[in-house]
Amino acid sequence: MPTVHEASTKRQTLNLRIKPEERDLIDRAARACGKNRTEFILDASRRAAEEVLLDQTLLRVGADAFAAFQQRLDAPPQPNERLRKTMRTLPPWEQP
Repeated sequence: MPTVHEASTKRQTLNLRIKPEERDLIDRAARACGKNRTEFILDASRRAAEEVLLDQTLLRVGADAFAAFQQRLDAPPQPNERLRKTMRTLPPWEQP
């Protein structure tokens, strides 16, 4: 009978059909990261799945909290040294 630890570490197979040029691209990227193809695909897929699910997150707040949140969003930023420095700094694509 498997223990709880053994059951949680069991792996399953996932098969994909892929064009050779896409597989070569993934292999090159995996090598550049020091990973094998499986590690690379699992990491990329996991990140994409987490992003999708996080984008679906719903936050519920009371009317007063939502009104305060909207008020802060609508308020102009208060001048401070960090904001002034940011506004004076050229973006990287405009720097000489």
